[in-house]
Amino acid sequence: MNLIKPPPHLKISQWADKFRILSTESSSEAGKFETSRALFQKEIMDSINDPAINEVVVMSCSQVGKTEILLNAIGYYIAYEPAPILIVQPTLEMARAWSQDRLAPMIRDSSILKYKVADVKSKDSANTVLHKVFNGGHITACGANSPASLASRPIKIVLCDEIDRYPPTAGSEGDPVLLAKRRSATFWDSKLVLTSTPTVKGNSQIENAYYETDQRKFYVPCKKCKKKQTLKWSQVKWEKDKPETARYICEHCEKKWDNLDRVNSISKGSWKATEKFNGRAGFFLNGLYSPWVTMEEAVGEFLRAKKQPETLRVFVNTYLGETWEDEGERIDDLGLYERREDYTFPEEVILLTAGVDIQDDRIEIEIVGWGLEEETWSIDYHIIYGDPSAPNIWQELELILTKTYDKPDKSKLKIISVCIDSGHHTNQVYKFCKPRYARRVFAVKGVGGEGKAIISRPTKNNIAKVTLFGIGVDTAKELIYSRLRTKEHGAGYCHFPKKYNEEYFRQLTAEKIVTKYRKGFKKREWVLMRARNEALDCRVYALSAFTLLNADLNRISEKQKKNQTENHHKVNPNRLKHYKKSGNFAKSWNN
Repeated sequence: MNLIKPPPHLKISQWADKFRILSTESSSEAGKFETSRALFQKEIMDSINDPAINEVVVMSCSQVGKTEILLNAIGYYIAYEPAPILIVQPTLEMARAWSQDRLAPMIRDSSILKYKVADVKSKDSANTVLHKVFNGGHITACGANSPASLASRPIKIVLCDEIDRYPPTAGSEGDPVLLAKRRSATFWDSKLVLTSTPTVKGNSQIENAYYETDQRKFYVPCKKCKKKQTLKWSQVKWEKDKPETARYICEHCEKKWDNLDRVNSISKGSWKATEKFNGRAGFFLNGLYSPWVTMEEAVGEFLRAKKQPETLRVFVNTYLGETWEDEGERIDDLGLYERREDYTFPEEVILLTAGVDIQDDRIEIEIVGWGLEEETWSIDYHIIYGDPSAPNIWQELELILTKTYDKPDKSKLKIISVCIDSGHHTNQVYKFCKPRYARRVFAVKGVGGEGKAIISRPTKNNIAKVTLFGIGVDTAKELIYSRLRTKEHGAGYCHFPKKYNEEYFRQLTAEKIVTKYRKGFKKREWVLMRARNEALDCRVYALSAFTLLNADLNRISEKQKKNQTENHHKVNPNRLKHYKKSGNFAKSWNN
């Protein structure tokens, strides 16, 4: 008698090797998925359907295939062990993009999934971009900023991607991860998977979650001494400014590994827990484990990133997979005062922007010069006292903003972008900015909160129908403070003239970041430590004006040099006539 055999038991990695196809539009290595290509992925995937593990945490860099791991898990549960699945992205927009760009191509190209999930264009109304139904289950993609999508339907498999980019609370409902986790309370065999690149030390959800696991690390053997070790950035060595000479140094025998040695060692590596297992499996990976990024590329990226704190932070987070620890939360105003310089208009300045702060009894303006690699020089600081509701004060502002500045090489510069705060005397700001929009005089409004872009999409939803830009003031202040900490002239360094008094620097450093708890959750906020901070606000608006330009400083600099050379070689007609008459034309021209 023939009996229907149950399907063989498969782990997620085995299912992926057998059925998963990588799509051309979402993978640089399209075709059949192979776990052996990045062996460290195997145990991470298999831990997701290990009955002894109820929570999986992956804290890593951004080049080790976290997204493919999640997609393989989803494909496995759709095809092999149907269940209700929820995947949470930082925002609803990102969830929609993930579904269209990553999930849909996987379903289309993997034949075992293609006929299990109806296309969103079909007549099956149960399937949409964010919600797809299949026999025995469904998958919902949602945003951590959407409390409604986090609070419906019981879920067995909860996948939370990039949790360090989640807002502190989903509306007024609380922590998005906890909300998502509650959805699985009715399933005894539920799974929670948390993945992310980390952010700031002490405020990183993924780091906190990883420390509550068995903290597994991937150990690889040395080709020569065979001793196992974790890959560390401190063991990568290279000749000065020569990324192509990068080698990994074995911490035991000091054998130099080239890139091929490194990849071969990774293929023979294994995971090892460093803490006691408690039902939670934690995995940590940095970019040195990635077979897709060479050491030469990593060193080149590091050399570019180390020039400025903000780019170095990105490298630490996204390549090293580590949290960023600020050097300090407050800037020494007297230290900045002591490093003032004697200059009028530096020749290194390529373009000028201005930031304008409106108060009830005055207008304050800072003009900032920008050089290569965003090195800055404060050129002027003006305070116009008077009533901002009266026209004469705005006429004075216009004179300042249209002033022409002479460079040492006799060329001239004007302010080419201005941001004016619309928080005070809003109608007057709108009235001033609207007819000057073509001159890049922009009305702006500060928007608080971590992680917001310095410039957000503009709106005309105001009574004057003026183009209004939102400014991520927390992000701008963090960037400014990181550059104020830069101690060497060059990329990101901030120069200040001798004419500035101590009060300017007190205002520039008037705020600091503090960690507060809101409804039990950590939140970093900028807090005013002195009565006045107009200098900091003006610098924020001047930075925003520069950001709006999206300027290619190298190209502008080359163009200016070319124009200067052409002007230098132009011959004055009267001077040419004089040379011809004197008979010294050839000699004078050559000189």
